[in-house]
Amino acid sequence: MARFYVTTPIYYVNDVPHIGHAYTTVAADALRRFHALLGEESRMLTGTDEHGLKVEREALARGKSPKEFVDDVSARFRETWPELEVESDFIRTTDPAHKAFVQDLWREIEKRGDLYEGEYEDWYCVGCESFKTEKELLPGNLCPLHNKPVERLKEKTFFFRLSKWEKPLLSFYERHPKFIEPATRRNEVVSFVESGLKDLSVSRTSFTWGIPVPGQDRHVMYVWFDALANYRSFLGPKGGAEARFWPPGGRVVHLVGKDILRFHAVYWPAFLLAAGYTEDELPSQVFAHGFLTVDGQKMSKSLHNVVDPRHVVKVLGPEVLRYHLLRAFVFGPDGDFDHAALLERYNADLGKNLGNLLNRTLGLCAKLTGGKVPPRGDLGPLEHELAQTIESSSAAGRTAWEEVAPHRALEATWAIASAANLYVDRAAPWAAAKSGDTARLSTILATLLEALEILSVMMWPALPSKSAEMRAQLGLPPVAPKVGEDLWPARLTGPGAGRALGEGAPLFPTFDKDKQAALLAELAPTRAGAAPAASPATNAPADTAAPSLAVAPSTAAPAVSASITYDQFSAVDLRIGLVKTCEKVPKKDKLLRLTVDLGEAEPRTIIAGLALTFAPEQLVGRNVIVVTNLAPRDFGKGLVSHGMLLATGPSEALHLATIDGDVAPGSRLK
Repeated sequence: MARFYVTTPIYYVNDVPHIGHAYTTVAADALRRFHALLGEESRMLTGTDEHGLKVEREALARGKSPKEFVDDVSARFRETWPELEVESDFIRTTDPAHKAFVQDLWREIEKRGDLYEGEYEDWYCVGCESFKTEKELLPGNLCPLHNKPVERLKEKTFFFRLSKWEKPLLSFYERHPKFIEPATRRNEVVSFVESGLKDLSVSRTSFTWGIPVPGQDRHVMYVWFDALANYRSFLGPKGGAEARFWPPGGRVVHLVGKDILRFHAVYWPAFLLAAGYTEDELPSQVFAHGFLTVDGQKMSKSLHNVVDPRHVVKVLGPEVLRYHLLRAFVFGPDGDFDHAALLERYNADLGKNLGNLLNRTLGLCAKLTGGKVPPRGDLGPLEHELAQTIESSSAAGRTAWEEVAPHRALEATWAIASAANLYVDRAAPWAAAKSGDTARLSTILATLLEALEILSVMMWPALPSKSAEMRAQLGLPPVAPKVGEDLWPARLTGPGAGRALGEGAPLFPTFDKDKQAALLAELAPTRAGAAPAASPATNAPADTAAPSLAVAPSTAAPAVSASITYDQFSAVDLRIGLVKTCEKVPKKDKLLRLTVDLGEAEPRTIIAGLALTFAPEQLVGRNVIVVTNLAPRDFGKGLVSHGMLLATGPSEALHLATIDGDVAPGSRLK
């Protein structure tokens, strides 16, 4: 029986939950749900990391004991996740069972000779809870992550023989290339290990808030030795019932931020190997994701821009936040949590795509079939075409979830909704009703209801409660995964004719411009001393194409922008697209509507301000460069753009960025 066990980092209790914590936690929950849909026995673990010098100092500063302090903060994390529809196990490093497991792990490593006593002196960052070498520090002895001064510490310590495991780790990485993802992070880790591993200080005598070293009361364990063991300690001892989730009994995926990858991909497997675990008993994968900025700025308490996910949920509901976190960001590079983009994506994807499809289908059924599922008759070319899209998109979505790519999985899912909306327009059930062709009308509506049923399953990992609401309107029970039963849909199967449909209601009510402006003010209020917020994209004139066409004036060279990091650049997903069709947009002099093949299940619709330079026929067959991971742009009246083309020059004399030669659609620019 297949088993899947996904973990988040256990979050350090020096702060309250923020959007970065929510990003990892929602992704883990969605992955657990997907694997449950496949019939796998699935579980997820999150929790809190509660020991260390930083916690001890913070507690004393607040006039509390460390235990009182961590109890308060840990409770906030535990209470937050159900509000985001996260269903997870929860561990604390102050749990007695965890403490016992870690002390047993220490004894096992000590027995095998990989721990020895000595003295250590180096620079120490309290924020990172780790020592730093001179070459790692910024000028002025600043931590490169926290930009704060480090401290010089000298103390008695126990060392772990990390250097012993340098070659075994490199050999393991080579034999298991998917152990560290994405590939850029794997290369970083391999380079770090190849540069040489030094023995690691794994105990402290300068503070007391930690797990005592067995038989050495003056020493407490290094916080990372303690914390990393949580993934295994939660499952209990070898041979126990819960240990079946650990390899080789199951697949274990650790989701971590890029800043703590080294601890998980180097120290953690080394600790396990030193304790007698075999290579087959190491975690299956460590997947490192980037950081989130907020509206283009690094999250900072001083800027008062740390996003509280509970506040977003209070204003918009959990589904809006879950969908945006999973769909807007490529899981790996850095990303920007843009409040305006969140509302744009909600309106375009949830309101005007899926929500509109459900509303119009149920409305037609209420009017034309008595609110019941009609029988499906003979299928025509349009039904076969939709079925093919559903099958290919379902397969693509399955692969994406398995590869820890939620954004691609949801892209494939919503491709079905887009195809079904197009099917409605082409099949024209109202015309069949008007002509009295009840057989054709029944087939069209039955086909749409089947597509919606499939979507209600495929959306469940991301939007569990909305999936249940949607299924209730379809006259279906909520999704209920069962171990051993694969529920992931692949094709139209045909629902039971005569089933009563539920009462239709807007699943995702859309926000007009005034409502969006009010929500933005509530979500991101103007801060004292902050620059005025940029206008939301929906306030731009409807016939401009700023979100769909990047244009730089060619008459004068613009000033060079401030430098960005490699991760910031890699977050922009640039791909080659083949223009399949192109037409003018009625009553919009500047706009063209293009369908662009990006190697996905369905071509994308892109609205671009090219009409003053190009006739539509000039663009068909050209390889263009597309920014594929922008939030959708709604131009009104059904015009939604799902990407941006690159060009330069004034609107009446544009130069379009293209690629010559035979290049596969969807190829990524590097």
